[in-house]
Order: sequence, then C-alpha cells, then structure tokens
Amino acid sequence: MTEPAFVRDTRAAYDAIAGEFAEWIRDELAVKPLDRAVLAAFAELADGPVADVGCGSGRITAHLRGLGVDAFGIDLSPEMVAVARRTHPGVRFEVGSMTALDLPDGSLGGLVAWYLAFDVGDEPVHRDEIGGHRVSLDFHQRRVDEVAALLTGAGFEVRARLERAPDEAGPFPETTPQAFVLARRPAQAS
Repeated sequence: MTEPAFVRDTRAAYDAIAGEFAEWIRDELAVKPLDRAVLAAFAELADGPVADVGCGSGRITAHLRGLGVDAFGIDLSPEMVAVARRTHPGVRFEVGSMTALDLPDGSLGGLVAWYLAFDVGDEPVHRDEIGGHRVSLDFHQRRVDEVAALLTGAGFEVRARLERAPDEAGPFPETTPQAFVLARRPAQAS
C-alpha cells in the first residue's frame, strides 16, 4: 500500500528537526501548570499500559512514567525515536504511525496524543520552515465540541474538557488557544 504524502512529509519534517526540537521543547512542561494538571488527571484515570502516540522526543512519555504510569512512546519519525531512546534510556519507544497502530485490541489502559492535545481553531496552518529547516507540515486546528463529538461517536465517554488561553509570553509562546479532552471507554456491564 502506498503511504500518503502527508505521512511522508510529516516524517521527513520531524526527522529534519529532531535534535533541535527536542532541545528546544525539553523544559516546556515546567512552565505550563495546566498542562501538567491535565496529565496528572489522565495518569489517575489510566488503568493499564498507556501509548503516547506522536511521542516525539519522549518528554510526555517520561513525565507520565514519573507519575507512575506504564507508558511507552510511538512516533512516525525514526530520528525522534532515536532522540527519545537516548534521552530516556530504559523507556520503550517504537517507530510507528498513529494511523496504523500495531497494538492488539484491548491492550491499552490509555492513549495520549499530546500534540493532538490540540490548537483551537477552524483552519489548518501550513509551515514551510521550522527552526531554519525547510519542511512541509500542516497543523490541523479543531474546536473542543468537535473533538468531544468525535470521541463520543467512537464510543467514548468524555470525562473532561479544558480550553486554555494561548501562552503568548515566555520561552514557549503560542498564538492559539490550546485544548484538552479526556475521554474513556464506558465500563462493560457484567
């Protein structure tokens, strides 16, 4: 099967910026208390192994492990996975795509897609350059109600939603609001 162009472009872009991106983003959680709070709530709700899909440099995977979660990372970019393995030895990281996870049904107690912890908006944003590197990346923004409806339609119960204002100052400036949706599968009737 031929791989879609957006998958190839995304892999190539993150392979090109892996080391620089990992260095730049390393301390972001330290200045984002609401982000840490969302991850802490998720950690308490997760029951079993957690896949961090789109894990990048592994910082969220490592943070979850620090909260006692049995987390492992999956990323499309082999270079990002290499950085994650070097930065967080002893933590499991695999190359893979969130569009085709190679995981048995029912094997996860949770799934994090942190940078699908998403920018709020209606229009995609295209980037041709990141950190001096030529890339071709599309960032898709969504509305909280839209994501919650998609999760509900897929059989999940939405437990919480949070939309926070963009952090426009500091070392990790944002231009759009950020949103988080926590959802879980309903308990099976006995």
